[in-house]
Amino acid sequence: MDVRNKRVVVTGASGGIGQQLCSLLAAEGALLVLNGTNESALQELQKNLGPQHAVIAADISAEQGRAQLVQRSKELGGVDVLINLAGVLDCNWLIEQSVPALERMLTVNLLGPVLLTRELLPQLLRKPSARIVNVGSIFGSIGHPGFVAYCSSKAGVKMFSEALARELAQTKVSVGYIAPRATRTPLNSERVVELNKAMGNAMDEPLAVAKEIVKFIKSESRLRYLGWPESLFVRVNALLPQVVHNALVGKLAVLKKILG
Repeated sequence: MDVRNKRVVVTGASGGIGQQLCSLLAAEGALLVLNGTNESALQELQKNLGPQHAVIAADISAEQGRAQLVQRSKELGGVDVLINLAGVLDCNWLIEQSVPALERMLTVNLLGPVLLTRELLPQLLRKPSARIVNVGSIFGSIGHPGFVAYCSSKAGVKMFSEALARELAQTKVSVGYIAPRATRTPLNSERVVELNKAMGNAMDEPLAVAKEIVKFIKSESRLRYLGWPESLFVRVNALLPQVVHNALVGKLAVLKKILG
């Protein structure tokens, strides 16, 4: 899909990947709707990208925030591309995580994107062609200890994308799911960075991930995993889950050292 002069909604626009992604899309001629909860960061991003891009500081995990985003998008002529990028991460043993932390991960990462997509679908369906891109995680396909709720939320996004792509197959709205591996953004706490280092997990730079997302938008593909050997592990986990299970259980000592 050519994004030139297309209205593109990006949730999580002020995040590490989000800012890079918005810069790349703006350079391609897209007309952006910059969404997030940090209004000052969004305003600064708009200042750098240009006044043709709109800022909507709203929490899409809340009904009022979604309504605000949907209404403003309608006023701007409707949405051509929706990129569900916003997400939160809390790394800890499930038993140690608070109920609010668990609810926030499931709401922001899964329920928010599902509901926002539903509410923007009428605008997308009116376009000659439209695209929905859900940004997930390799952890949406590999259950990893210490990330139980996060894995659950991203697995939900993967299945949401798959089911919706089939539901909309006879329309002009394409749906894709792209799953990055660990990325160097503020989403990852110092503990997560330490854990990735101890376990030998590579971390990509936000710009590299953003470039892959832009390629994915243009390709209109339905599924893409980023990173090697992580993308291989996804396939091994699907075919031979016991192999990946044993490998990750074997690293529990590393997690216990860092998570306590």
